[in-house]
Amino acid sequence: MNCKIVPYQQKYRDAVIALWKKCSLIHPPNDPDKDIEEKIRFQPNLFFVATLNGEVVGSVMVGYEGHRGWLNYLAVAPEHRRRGYGRKLVEKATAELAQIGCQKLNLQVRKDTAAAVEFYKQVGFKEDECLSFGKRLK
Repeated sequence: MNCKIVPYQQKYRDAVIALWKKCSLIHPPNDPDKDIEEKIRFQPNLFFVATLNGEVVGSVMVGYEGHRGWLNYLAVAPEHRRRGYGRKLVEKATAELAQIGCQKLNLQVRKDTAAAVEFYKQVGFKEDECLSFGKRLK
């Protein structure tokens, strides 16, 4: 069984949303349909899924605004974790960002997700000494 990282296609939409729900990545007021629609409208080439025998087992939305790259919705189905699929998704995101000139990659993790924090440390991320602020525009 070989996990493949492929560009997102509309045929994956329902499976990706189901994955995000399974991984508890959807929090109010996030709307996964709108988030996917905006990503497809803005940077469709930076949205990837991990497939295993045609089944969606992972995803990552990658963003870049010319200064920093961002990872969003990085997910691996719980029953497929600890097999390197998350690492493959991060490596794909990193390679794509490096290719377009990105020099720093950021992400945000909810404080109550110790397993996610540990995963990011294992794939080379370090905690920045800064506060994260947000402001909803919609």
